[in-house]
Amino acid sequence: MIEIRPIAIDDAASFREALDAVCRERRYLHSLAAPPLEKAREFIGKNIEKDHAQFVAVEQDKIVGWCDITPGSQGEAHVGKLGMGVLKSHRGQGLGRKLLEATLAKTRRQAFEKIELSVYSSNAPGLALYRKMGFVEEGVRKRARLVDGIYDDIILMALFLR
Repeated sequence: MIEIRPIAIDDAASFREALDAVCRERRYLHSLAAPPLEKAREFIGKNIEKDHAQFVAVEQDKIVGWCDITPGSQGEAHVGKLGMGVLKSHRGQGLGRKLLEATLAKTRRQAFEKIELSVYSSNAPGLALYRKMGFVEEGVRKRARLVDGIYDDIILMALFLR
C-alpha cells in the first residue's frame, strides 16, 4: 500500500535517498546527484515552515516518489516551480499523477498564479503527464543539456491557475 502525504522533517534521509536514485539515472533531473543530507533537511524544513506544497509517496516507511512546488525568486513569488520524481521501480503505477494532483490541490489554495516546470524532451511519460494535467508548452531550449555525450532539449511548460 502506497500512501500519498505531506512530507515531514523525519523523511529527510529517505527523501534524499529517493532523490539521489533518480538523479543518478542521469536522465530526468538537472542534478546528477542529490545534495548532502543536511541540505535536503533544510529544503524540507523551509517548505514545512513556509507551508509550501511538498508531498511524498511512501511505501513501508520508504519514500518512492515526491512532488513539490516552491515560489520563484523575488519578483516571481506568484510563480511556483515544480519538481518531482518517482523511483524507477514504481513508475507506470499512476504515482506521478497522484503526487501532482495532491501538490496542485494545495497550491491552488495559495497565492500562486502560475506553475512552471522544465522537462527533457526525451522524457515522454513526463511530458504526457504534464499535458494531461493541463500544462502547456511555453518554449524549447534546443540542445540545452549534454550528459554522457547525449544532447536533450529542455521543454518549458506552465499551468495557469488564475
